[in-house]
Amino acid sequence: MFYFLFRAVVLVPLLRWVFRPRVEGMEHVPDTGAAIIAGNHLSFCDSFLMPVMVRRRVTFLCKSEYFTGRGLKGRLTAAFFRAVGQIPVDRSGNGAGRAAVETGLKVLGGGELLGIYPEGTRSPDGRLYKGKVGVAEMAIRSGAPVIPCAMIGTFEAQPIGRRLPRLVPITIRFGEPLDFSRYAGMEESREVLRAATDEIMYALLKLSEQEYVDEYGSKARARAGAGPAPTALTPRPQAA
Repeated sequence: MFYFLFRAVVLVPLLRWVFRPRVEGMEHVPDTGAAIIAGNHLSFCDSFLMPVMVRRRVTFLCKSEYFTGRGLKGRLTAAFFRAVGQIPVDRSGNGAGRAAVETGLKVLGGGELLGIYPEGTRSPDGRLYKGKVGVAEMAIRSGAPVIPCAMIGTFEAQPIGRRLPRLVPITIRFGEPLDFSRYAGMEESREVLRAATDEIMYALLKLSEQEYVDEYGSKARARAGAGPAPTALTPRPQAA
């Protein structure tokens, strides 16, 4: 109840007034039933702008650091994420990916919308990076469709390291749902998971018109302090 009240009274009017985002393809988001909204990840504000445009509640799996900060800022951040129903996931340790998948499946099992970023982290340079296969496993095991969602302009608004966003034109573009029912029962196959994930990333690529890098974004971010980001682009992921 608090989520919908806070969303209607505070978030929606504030973000729509400040950013005035343009929304395309909202008809692709189902009115009922479980579905995965898989988005590119360019900015901290992605997790606020997209959900307030969707009529239904979208639950994101958030890094646990958002819930464990110290001081007044840390407590306010944690309270905010709890208030809007986001779920903390510990991304440290070898079992982090498995925990995220199982938590996501619980959300989908309740017939809800699950928001996820297949890249696993924000893009360091505005390009689209290789997707991790957890999104494909959740889609195949749950049977839920995947709705690709491209955030356009949020990198220019608030790239990594910028605290306050710039007011620039932003577009939120939803694509046609992707159905992976043909892979039912094949979630143990690494080749199947990679093929399904690449199909999702290809859909995001077409929607966002970003450049694609066949490398995990986490590696690019880790290397960012040692020199400039790579400029050579690899072939685009191919639809399955």
